[in-house]
Amino acid sequence: MNEITDQEFTRFQRFIYEEAGISLSASKKALVCGRLSSRLKARQLESFSAYFELLASGQETKEVQIAVDLLTTNETYFFREPKHFELLRELALAAPVRAQPFRIWSAASSSGEEAYSMAMVLADCLPGRPFEVVGSDISLRVLDKARAGHYSQQRALHIPPAYLKRFCLKGQGEHDGTLLIERSLRQQVKFHQVNLNTALPELGSFDVIFLRNVMIYFNGETKRQVVQRVLTALKPGGCFCIGHSESLHEINSAVVQVAPSVYRKPVVGELPAGARR
Repeated sequence: MNEITDQEFTRFQRFIYEEAGISLSASKKALVCGRLSSRLKARQLESFSAYFELLASGQETKEVQIAVDLLTTNETYFFREPKHFELLRELALAAPVRAQPFRIWSAASSSGEEAYSMAMVLADCLPGRPFEVVGSDISLRVLDKARAGHYSQQRALHIPPAYLKRFCLKGQGEHDGTLLIERSLRQQVKFHQVNLNTALPELGSFDVIFLRNVMIYFNGETKRQVVQRVLTALKPGGCFCIGHSESLHEINSAVVQVAPSVYRKPVVGELPAGARR
């Protein structure tokens, strides 16, 4: 396997920061080397510098996407950090009956487990009522997996048994050891490629947004910009959930913390809790 020099690693640090806003620490040097080595072989290149020049040429947009896919960490599983799903259940059950669908956004959905977990909760809590789940990620590779809704059965460990029985199909024959998200639930979830580090596409407004376990890859200024963009899509009175190891301290004041890692966007004219007119 080709070795990556410190200078070459610095160039790829800059590349992924400029493309996705992700800050790679020096400890990720081996990760970059391991993940990109296959592309050097595929493109018959002798060095990481030659591969970087290929990406920087402006002629290889498909290869740039492949490199972004490879350098994006996509760690997720069904019903990760379950307290947020308990909150989602409470919000859905308390939502007023209305013609407009209850809309939620998994803003860093990776391979789709988070978005499908959200959809399972809403399908259970809002029978016969409209809802929409949007999942987004920068990586086309994981979005393809998310749309397929086909996972190793080992990924099902945290799915509540009733949901597993109701919303998942057990693989048979050559698909033994896998599960498939049931078709009608898959149809309730729409996946889009979204780069949170650039202007957002028109996705509409949401009652709940999950932006969990992704800010740890951004520096302070990028965090502020990303959160500001995402919150423009949150309805007044809506809830915003981040990872339990993350915080909005000194990042954004447009939302009010209501529980650990849970924030609420105030309704216009609403006073902070405990305040008086």
